[in-house]
Amino acid sequence: MKAEKVLFYTLNQKFMDSDDDVPNDAASRQVMYYSLAIGHHVGVIDCFKAIIDCPFEAYREWIAQLPAGEARRKMEGLFKFGEITIDQTHISMLGEAFDKIKSQLTGQAAEWTAKLMQALASIEKEPAIYLMVKTR
Repeated sequence: MKAEKVLFYTLNQKFMDSDDDVPNDAASRQVMYYSLAIGHHVGVIDCFKAIIDCPFEAYREWIAQLPAGEARRKMEGLFKFGEITIDQTHISMLGEAFDKIKSQLTGQAAEWTAKLMQALASIEKEPAIYLMVKTR
């Protein structure tokens, strides 16, 4: 089955099957989320919201404009695996690469880049957020 679209989803909510309060402190919250994620089956449900929806071939053309290197390799991982995760460890690398090409992009590619840059900024502010990029 050939992929027709690429969807970027952002984590927009976590539900916990627990009466425990989520700590207000960002560092404590991150430790708690990480601990719960290790045993994801113990009551954490991630809720995602689609933020970018693009045709597969348009995604391929968009990503082809990235400079050769780790950021492009990361985004091309979608072709091999059918999905990729973008988390706090990728924001600097991807932010720099997309920043280099954003001035030459037009139309939907420029819109997708702006939305991706906003999502990367959100991850920088709240490291528990991440993106899932999937083919359909």
